[in-house]
Amino acid sequence: MPDMKQALFRFYAELNDFLPQARRGKAFVHRFWGNPNVKDVIESLGVPHGEVDLVLADGASVDFLWTLHDGARVSVYPVFESLDITPVLRLRPAPLRVTRFVLDAHLGRLASYLRMLGFDTWWRNDFQDEELAWISQQQERILLTRDVGLLKRSAVSHGYWVRHTRAREQVVEVLKRFDLMRAVAAFQRCLCCNSLLEPVSGASVRDRLPAKVRELHSEFRACPDCGRLYWKGSHYRHMSQFIAALTAKTPLPPPSPLPLGEGKGN
Repeated sequence: MPDMKQALFRFYAELNDFLPQARRGKAFVHRFWGNPNVKDVIESLGVPHGEVDLVLADGASVDFLWTLHDGARVSVYPVFESLDITPVLRLRPAPLRVTRFVLDAHLGRLASYLRMLGFDTWWRNDFQDEELAWISQQQERILLTRDVGLLKRSAVSHGYWVRHTRAREQVVEVLKRFDLMRAVAAFQRCLCCNSLLEPVSGASVRDRLPAKVRELHSEFRACPDCGRLYWKGSHYRHMSQFIAALTAKTPLPPPSPLPLGEGKGN
């Protein structure tokens, strides 16, 4: 029987969230048989490959198919969204520079927040795992999920395991993780279907508006796909306060209901 081999691994930053406490923030020895590729070993240690952006083996950048050898020293880093590491990157052809998301069925409220902030966010409450992985790959979207196993699917190249369980904390987490605070462009997308909103005149939608709204508001936007109407009502004011606190890095205001929109088209 061949001798057991060993390699020294070190995971950085939030990749440690997937490791047992004893292995976090430090180098540790991993023992193995045969000639596994580094992707399989990383995932066997609990870290989904979709959260990994750079692997250094013996000081050089390698791809996921690199074969682990006895005595190797491996450093594993998370996604670098605020730092361009293209010159040393070997895992993918290029990092994602246009940030777009696809979310699993359990993150609908987070999807609404991300759309409200202007980010291209694909979500349905009936997405199956295979479909999510395919959309992430084909449309080059970052897959956000609370399911670690989903991120280990081979089709997923960019993914992130959302740590928090409450939507307001989740959106702050995602913005910080992908360095998106300066990219916020609020109230540009439909909260229902993700389409970009278009300005419409009050006269053209008058018959679809409650009488009080017609009296108080003159500015409207409509979704060209689902027909939903939006105006600057109480929901807009609550969300404006939330966004102001978010981008100013001050304590967030108390939560308010997050409806899917101000009004529905008929």
